[in-house]
Amino acid sequence: MKIGFKQGQMVKEGDLIAQIDPRPYQAALDQAEAKKKQDETNLANARLDLARYTDLAKQNFATRQQLDTQQANVTGLESQIKGDQGVIDNARTQVDYTTITAPISGRTGFRLVDQGNNVHAADTTGIVTIVQLQPIAVVLTAPEDAVVAINQALAKGDVEVMAQSSDGTKTLATGKLALVNNEVDQAAGTIRMKASFDNKDNALWPGLSVTTRLLVDTLKQVTVVPEDAVQRGPNGLFTFVIGDDNKVQIHQIKVAQEGHGRSVISDGLSPGQKVVTAGQYRLQQGTLVDAKEEAPPNAAPQASATTAVNVP
Repeated sequence: MKIGFKQGQMVKEGDLIAQIDPRPYQAALDQAEAKKKQDETNLANARLDLARYTDLAKQNFATRQQLDTQQANVTGLESQIKGDQGVIDNARTQVDYTTITAPISGRTGFRLVDQGNNVHAADTTGIVTIVQLQPIAVVLTAPEDAVVAINQALAKGDVEVMAQSSDGTKTLATGKLALVNNEVDQAAGTIRMKASFDNKDNALWPGLSVTTRLLVDTLKQVTVVPEDAVQRGPNGLFTFVIGDDNKVQIHQIKVAQEGHGRSVISDGLSPGQKVVTAGQYRLQQGTLVDAKEEAPPNAAPQASATTAVNVP
């Protein structure tokens, strides 16, 4: 009968979405209410008869059987009225269903029906899809090895989650970790989580692919190098360090953390040392190089990163 929204508009919970023709349901409600009134009239009359039989029985002008029969008639009518009320409640619910309101606040999508269309409860397409934007949730995963650290961070308080563009170059929103699933996906070796974002500027959108970063701890006063500086050899991890004489030295190192193009060095390097980030395949212990400085990323104190070029 009526469409109460425009495609793509924001609606609030309780706003009118559509009005279905209520007349057949209203007729059923009227019929049920009339039946109840009829039964209430019969009950009132039966109660009067019960009162008369009670007085007559006291004077021995009515038998006990007549009194019991009338009492049973009154009880039966009372039960029938309760049944009538149930029918009325059901009919009124059907009438209420003809006014379809928004169950949540959010943004509407494409309108799937038009005024004059027939709709049915079994229709799978629905009338419109409403998505909640504020707040909005993002489902993310983390390796199972991180479960302990994540739970420890949650125990200390709110855990910050950043939602970034799919290429990781732009931060779209910052929110909080809301839920960690109660089991690990053994097939994938990951744990599913859900983060909540206020999303006041609608930067996040349902179905949008994002990259997430979960802040479980902040490491302070550590040495950080580009991941390209870390090499793997038969004796473990190592890196090429350029001395003051521009000669290469091999340093065995230990890496505490890795991610987002950086490695945290727990042993083997000191802040201020120069490490090689490119051209390592041409280097060996004592090679003389012409080092070219790279622009260091904006991060915590780190060893200087250089690109090494062999000196002829």
